Amino acid sequence: MKYLFLWMISICLSANLWAQQVSGTIKGASGKTLYLFDDEDNLPDDSVVIKNDQFSFTLKNDKSPAVYALILQDVNYPMLFVSGKEPITFTTAVASFPMAEAVKGNEDTKAMQAYQKAFDPLIKQAIALNAEAAGIQGDDEAAKGAFRKKADTFSDAVVKTGKDFIKQHPGNIASLWLLINELRTRVDPAEFEQLLGSMDKSMQQGKYGKMAGEYLKSTRANALGIAAGDFVQEDVNGKLVKLSSFRGKYVLVDFWASWCGPCRQENPNVVQAYNKFKDKNFTILGVSLDEDKSRWLRAIDQDKLSWTHVSDLRGWGNEVAQQYGVQSIPANFLVDPKGNIVARNLRGKALEEKLAQLLK
Repeated sequence: MKYLFLWMISICLSANLWAQQVSGTIKGASGKTLYLFDDEDNLPDDSVVIKNDQFSFTLKNDKSPAVYALILQDVNYPMLFVSGKEPITFTTAVASFPMAEAVKGNEDTKAMQAYQKAFDPLIKQAIALNAEAAGIQGDDEAAKGAFRKKADTFSDAVVKTGKDFIKQHPGNIASLWLLINELRTRVDPAEFEQLLGSMDKSMQQGKYGKMAGEYLKSTRANALGIAAGDFVQEDVNGKLVKLSSFRGKYVLVDFWASWCGPCRQENPNVVQAYNKFKDKNFTILGVSLDEDKSRWLRAIDQDKLSWTHVSDLRGWGNEVAQQYGVQSIPANFLVDPKGNIVARNLRGKALEEKLAQLLK
């Protein structure tokens, strides 16, 4: 999580910080630890051991409202809220966390809860899909095909739910958060820009609107028809591999990681496209956002990814991912024989359809 700035004001020549109380009740949570995260990094800002089902944190406010997360011990999903001057109070239970039974506080926090409730059924569906994907045998093509259809239907449902929410909440930070985190890799840049433009001007000009604008700026730097930026990274054997060394072929630059569930779900689609077109002037260059080399290599073997793979093993700090403006994965760029980007974020059947069109 990124970009936290403290708002300091001067009163009678002394510096003071606005303080905000965030508290509540989590039924059945006594003895569990509750962690507070800001949007700057992946380290907790604070934590408390819940007593008598009660918790409380004191925040120092930003110049502008910011997204925070409460993460409860043994629960995988965060409760999101937005900072402000007025106190925020949640009432919930361990069984229903991160959904709240009641919320008192600013309208952005209430909208954030509405967003989480709208996506709760999809999260449960994603968990079920992950479990199903883990149980599919590598040579079970029928099961893979059936799963791909389910995954495509799921992605369509995410987009519809997200677009409906944005339409209903054009003036709330939750819509921007949703656009950046849920829809960015599921809609093309033109539709992303249209959705951003449908929001209130105050949203577009604020902190998260600027983040969305930076994403659009990065997509223009890697727009269709533009030359793909060259890069060099080490392969699994430590040998340097350069993108431009594949000149003369269509190359899918595929950003993924062993720990990324959606990436692993998409890999069967990529494998199928590779096997179908690898003898027709097409190949793949996988760029991994892994940090653990053994896990990276194991995933390559398990998913039967028999093409060239590179990584600097710096996770989200991967230099190529930063060069290409990749902020979520899976993500990919299809580069033509002359080195120009001709498509991006091809998922499911879209990759095979595009290659069939190009490699007649």
